Amino acid sequence: MSNVTNHKQPNSRMCFTCGLDNPFGLKLRFYDNGSDEVWADFVVGPNHQGYPGVVHGGVVAAILDEVGSRVMMAGAPNRFGMTAKMEVRYRKPVPLATPLRAVARAVKDRGRLVTARAEIRTQTGEVLAEAEVLMAEVALDQLPTEEADRLGWRVYPDSEPA
Repeated sequence: MSNVTNHKQPNSRMCFTCGLDNPFGLKLRFYDNGSDEVWADFVVGPNHQGYPGVVHGGVVAAILDEVGSRVMMAGAPNRFGMTAKMEVRYRKPVPLATPLRAVARAVKDRGRLVTARAEIRTQTGEVLAEAEVLMAEVALDQLPTEEADRLGWRVYPDSEPA
């Protein structure tokens, strides 16, 4: 991400992946490069394990889904999408209590449909899980945008605790 301005994306209060008030959530904080890439650095705790010491596969899929779908918002914060299709490949066990990075890049933008490649990587860049995520744009009039404040949908300062 060198020579790129980091844009912080909004979080919500109760979303499983980004909700800062969800006691069972992951509390991920996402950033984008302003055009086609999104990432989040995180550590998954023991409440989200499957096999001992390993992140549950459904949680891995949720992280890939979230980072992939947020590609639509890179450079366009009011552009929202919903996942239409996702194919996940689990390459290696995703470890608990280990610094990781989720990253997604847009590979095709056809207006209403966007395809992204999403990955969960180790700090050394080894890919542990990946997905191709197809998102369909959701019109703003179909979203409760007037409730954004109540839902806590906003950019929170990094200094604000998760």
